[in-house]
Amino acid sequence: MDAVVAVVLKGYPRLSETFIAQEIRGLERRGMAMRLFSLRRPTDPAVHPVHREILAPVSYLPEYLHEQPVRVLRAWWAVRRRPGYRRARDVWLRDLRRDPGRNRIRRFGQALVLAHEMPADVGWLHAHFLHTPASVTRYAAMILGLPWSVSAHAKDVWTIPEWEKREKLRDCRWLVTCSRYNADHLAGLAPDPARISLVYHGLDLGRFPLPVRPLSFRDGGDPNDPVTLLSVGRAVEKKGYDVVVKALAALPSGLAWRFIHVGDGSLLKSLRELAGAAGIAHHIQWVGALPQEKVLARYRAADVFVLASRVAADGDRDGLPNVLMEAQSQGLACVASRVAAIPELIQAGETGLLVPPDDPTALATALERLIRTPALRARLGAAGMARVRQHFPFERGIGQLAARFGLPHAEPEQCASPSMRR
Repeated sequence: MDAVVAVVLKGYPRLSETFIAQEIRGLERRGMAMRLFSLRRPTDPAVHPVHREILAPVSYLPEYLHEQPVRVLRAWWAVRRRPGYRRARDVWLRDLRRDPGRNRIRRFGQALVLAHEMPADVGWLHAHFLHTPASVTRYAAMILGLPWSVSAHAKDVWTIPEWEKREKLRDCRWLVTCSRYNADHLAGLAPDPARISLVYHGLDLGRFPLPVRPLSFRDGGDPNDPVTLLSVGRAVEKKGYDVVVKALAALPSGLAWRFIHVGDGSLLKSLRELAGAAGIAHHIQWVGALPQEKVLARYRAADVFVLASRVAADGDRDGLPNVLMEAQSQGLACVASRVAAIPELIQAGETGLLVPPDDPTALATALERLIRTPALRARLGAAGMARVRQHFPFERGIGQLAARFGLPHAEPEQCASPSMRR
């Protein structure tokens, strides 16, 4: 593809969306020129190393239209004479009737600004997430008369109505998604299932090199040397951290363990209160969001990784959580819920343990088993590490995505840090 690709993101940069950043950098290394457009400004206090390596310039659309009314009006005045404007406006009005509210109005205003401020060298638009970013991208692409595509991930697939998915799948050129679970669902809604592709995010193993992990003999019997349980993820409903706390509270009182949670999220306060009420707060450390290099150190210091994903009340759910691949790449034994696409990664009893979602008793049983059995942790950790490295390499997915964009086949340049490139 000779033309520049405009990539539309909900927020950038974000610590919780490493997979998007590594994809952008991977495509840059394949020779794709990009410009980034974000619907929201960053709120995280730090960035990952990969964010510092990305070369594409980023522009921020008005997060709230009333904050930049002149910018929005100037965009409307300029693009209303374009041939595609009337169609985009009519499609938006039809969407607004079915989904009335400020969010739908804001999406069209952002699309006006995106279309007006789009550089002339852009020939393709690509959205990350099928919900809000794809709406803005769709309207702007109509105004500009340009093709567009989309990467679908998790919440965006499962929290928008079927009519919206069908119409976006009709209008986009193609869609990629990161799990078979998602791909099968979307293929059933697309006018042509061939436009849906399964592309696993995979893991950039250059950023997660083989660990030096001595065999741990901790078995929960020494209070001065507890087994370390780790989880990385946002404290939101679909991650099931209330289930984790309840499972931890159900562990035998004499068992020596500690639990470390990495991540931010709206439910942290209530989770702390739940742990306090259960009498286990002294076993738990809530460390907040961390950049990738510090998360890697946490993986290497832990004995067990736990993720209790579930389907939230609004339908939100995980796809295939990258944190599970990251943990397994470091030889860490994992226990997770048998939900969504997680079984595509973890083979129960072979490369990890799977338990039913929303089942603290089953999770507690699995955790106690791993705490008490160092040999089982070692076996599952080694098998999980081998599977991730063999079946989920990052470059395989980037190669598939590069082909979708029509990039010529080429080996990527060697990944270099910003200091090495100077």
